[in-house]
Amino acid sequence: MSAVLDVVALRSLVAVADCGGFHRAAAALYLTQSAISQHLRKLERALDRKLVVREGRHARFTADGELLLAEARRILDVHDEAVRRLGAEGRGTLVFGSTEHAADRLLPELASGMRTAFPDREIRFRLDRTARLADSVDRGSIDIALLIDDTVCSRSIDAGRFRLEWFSAPDWQPPPEDRPLPMVVFDQPCTLRRHAIEAMDALGRGPDLVCEAADLSGVLAATRAGLGVTLLPSTKTRPVGLIERRDLPRLDPVQLRVRARPGLPVDVAEVAAHVVRDVLAEVA
Repeated sequence: MSAVLDVVALRSLVAVADCGGFHRAAAALYLTQSAISQHLRKLERALDRKLVVREGRHARFTADGELLLAEARRILDVHDEAVRRLGAEGRGTLVFGSTEHAADRLLPELASGMRTAFPDREIRFRLDRTARLADSVDRGSIDIALLIDDTVCSRSIDAGRFRLEWFSAPDWQPPPEDRPLPMVVFDQPCTLRRHAIEAMDALGRGPDLVCEAADLSGVLAATRAGLGVTLLPSTKTRPVGLIERRDLPRLDPVQLRVRARPGLPVDVAEVAAHVVRDVLAEVA
């Protein structure tokens, strides 16, 4: 008998790729890490080949795993579109995607605002990078994404603007202006990283990327250790152990947009954008 690929297991495989590891994939799908592991082992048994290798908290896809990942995305796209066309999608859950650094500042208020705005839905959140969120919402694996985004499309709605500020450890001192500025940044892909580098390039002062981190906790830890400055969204609640740097160039506020997956009713996205605007007014 030929191999049978389980849709639930394929969704776990894609989540591991999109979220960068088993831990975040489990959080995104509201499963345990053990369940994610079981799903991947099920796929490996069905295909009789190794698909993913754990490397600490991250996961590395084998060549066979990369091939299956591409097929899994196509299978899930067709599956989810068929469910939508048949009207069997249901209205119970709304998955809201946000970047980790935005969620660190806004998540409590966003969660409260979204649950108030959609009392008949279960609100779930997925945290990831802007580029991966945009891809996920365009593929329909999440419903709405809050993105730092200056592009306009038919499924994006203006949700306000967000100030960015430089932060450093209290005792950190910048080098002379003719020297590159030591910076702590997220690894690629990252919109904040791009804005930080472009700001230094505009001054003719090359950045010195002394530390690249995979997540917000790594960025904050390296900055608190005095390795350099970092660029983060600015709100009333400042990152613990860091100070705002007034001696570095102020950047123009960045555009925030709510992007909706294909097929999501426009009014749902408009309400979500309204919630974001209200939250920004409260915390800015």
